[in-house]
Amino acid sequence: MTADFQITKGLNIPMEGAPSDSLRSVKSKGTISVYPSEYKKVKFKMLVAEGDTVKQGGVLARRKDQEDFLLRSPVAGTVKEIILGARRALQEVIIEPNGSEAREKFPSFTADKLLSASRDDLLSHLKDTGFMALVRERPFNIIAHAEHTPKSIFVNGMNTAPFRPDAHLLVRGKEAELQAGLNALTRLTDGPVHLCLAAEKSNASDALTQASNVQINYFAGPHPSGNTSTHVHLLDPIIPGDYVWTLRVSDVLRIGELLLTGHIPNTQTLMVAGNGVKEDHRGYITVTTGASLEEALQGVLIEAETRIIRGDALYGESADPKAGVYFYDQGYVVLPEDRERHLLGWYAPTQDIFSAHRVVPSAWLKGKRFAFGTNKRGSDRAMVLTGIYDKYVPLDIMVDPLSRACIANDTDEAIALGILETDPEDFALCTFVCPSKTDFGSIVADTLSLIQEEGF
Repeated sequence: MTADFQITKGLNIPMEGAPSDSLRSVKSKGTISVYPSEYKKVKFKMLVAEGDTVKQGGVLARRKDQEDFLLRSPVAGTVKEIILGARRALQEVIIEPNGSEAREKFPSFTADKLLSASRDDLLSHLKDTGFMALVRERPFNIIAHAEHTPKSIFVNGMNTAPFRPDAHLLVRGKEAELQAGLNALTRLTDGPVHLCLAAEKSNASDALTQASNVQINYFAGPHPSGNTSTHVHLLDPIIPGDYVWTLRVSDVLRIGELLLTGHIPNTQTLMVAGNGVKEDHRGYITVTTGASLEEALQGVLIEAETRIIRGDALYGESADPKAGVYFYDQGYVVLPEDRERHLLGWYAPTQDIFSAHRVVPSAWLKGKRFAFGTNKRGSDRAMVLTGIYDKYVPLDIMVDPLSRACIANDTDEAIALGILETDPEDFALCTFVCPSKTDFGSIVADTLSLIQEEGF
């Protein structure tokens, strides 16, 4: 069964630096870091001490609120250092690999066997290995609660933001892992599993377009046609009391590999893009989870000062180049660091600046790509309710009233206006086009956190 949708609201950002299809492997030679701090609002209790030896897949920590949810090591080695943050919260565990191939063995399945596997057994397995963290729950986009039965599951296989990995490239050579992961997801819900793909790839005839036991949906149109919230809104809208689980294709591949092999997958295929990356190095790299970013990006970046962004350029977060590869990472967009004051700002008579508001000549140049940096080209100003934002958000919400309710901490009004159906990334375009430089994502994120704490 398939469904097709045409999105008309939104905006594609014509950014230079798109990745090629090239793929190379980077062998890690240094320490490996595990970051419990990347699991937002989740606290862990350490179960090993400095100097302890662990196998690949060995237990490092457990969730304080769920003792059967474990955090495991991606490599075999010695726990070199445990770093604590404020209030002794566990921030980072540094492991010195010892070259050993010792690894924990977990239950394995065939793809067909997964179609009849017990839901409880699969959930216990995912929590025991820590891979339950890859399954997200709406509302609030948090790690899914195993005790909640979602009405549907959404797998995102699109990349309309600048830039995200091409799911069709990721599945090459991993067709078995993809189908195994999808088969497992069908056992976790009483409803359908939706696989959401770009309409332009509908004739790709690969493992994604030929996937079985799921409903394949094709979406066409500008960004954010590729956002999960857009898919949920059109296929199975969330109302208070509903739960929907979401994953990315890369997450399904890792879960499928875990279930087929019985071993913890410890490598990730990551995209590297942006005009802060040398042109011949824009593409994909396979690295060990937790490996140093400096090591992974050595020789890749241009000579000028750059900013590394985890995720896409619109709603990613700045990454410390001295940190490691996060468990959740899909890729990095690298932009030149731009702190200059530009004459006339957005009103400069040039063809080299992109504007969504047609205030520069380049707005009429079709097909042109632009070199973006980190400069906002203007200072923060008071928010003005203009009504311009609704044409960039394809959800059935009004951005101005919702933003006003969020700023006033009026959670009841925000819920009535549909905030539970959204995620902060859905408002990234609003921030991009905002004349006042308002960070809509942070405003919405703070209100969602408040609603989660208060209940609804």
